[in-house]
Amino acid sequence: MKKTEYKGSWRDKLHEIIYEADTPTGKLFDVLLLIAIIASIIFVMMESVDSIDTKYHDFLDAAEWVITILFSLEYITRIISVKKPRKYIFSLYGIIDLLSTIPKYLSFFLVGSQSLVALRALRLLRVFRILKLTRYIGESTNFIRALKVSRAKIAVFLSFVLILCIILGTIMYLVESEEGSGFTSIPTSVYWAIVTLTTVGYGDIAPITPFGQFIASIIMILGYGIIAIPTGIVSAEMTRQEKKEIPTNTQSCPSCTSQNHRDDADFCHHCGHKLNDA
Repeated sequence: MKKTEYKGSWRDKLHEIIYEADTPTGKLFDVLLLIAIIASIIFVMMESVDSIDTKYHDFLDAAEWVITILFSLEYITRIISVKKPRKYIFSLYGIIDLLSTIPKYLSFFLVGSQSLVALRALRLLRVFRILKLTRYIGESTNFIRALKVSRAKIAVFLSFVLILCIILGTIMYLVESEEGSGFTSIPTSVYWAIVTLTTVGYGDIAPITPFGQFIASIIMILGYGIIAIPTGIVSAEMTRQEKKEIPTNTQSCPSCTSQNHRDDADFCHHCGHKLNDA
């Protein structure tokens, strides 16, 4: 859905620019915001390198303060541009925006807290709104829905895997505990079973008896099959979601900030407030 510039109150106009990306000004705002986020993360990473920080500390500190002030203004603007600020403040993005802004201020009181500014990396998720990667947005939505629908099956499967690891770990403890191979307790043996079943294989503990090695070989083979099961469960559910309609716009409710509206929607699906004109 292609939008034209919205003509309304200053708050509606501000909301459209900040929260949506279907207009030239909205896209420009998000692009500039993304550039600022990336620049901030780069500055924080450079500051963690002693040789660079020693030479350019004052510049990096000043640049980070400028970006922090800009993000603070953006956060305040987001609050005043919606009719129900609490919806934004306690939303996922609202919390992320706040957490990505306050660390620099905390550096006045807590030494080293400025490194928490790297939380801004989470805000790079906004890139999907800017680039309007419809296919990937749709697939991610399908994936989330598939996970929700499949959560009971996955929970049962994980419970089975946990029980299996406990049983296998106990067996390995009985077989290897007297051989000095590292299986000193049942919890340690269960840890080894989990590492082996997931095909990670740290190698810090290994069976030395022929029977123990035989059991380990079986667990390794089982691991390949077990890893594929959750993928199959979610993939099957995603197949069922493929034909469902996926919204392709960035329309955001000016009242409750809800998103993922239908392309032809005139009112918010959550609170019923009228959306900005398309």
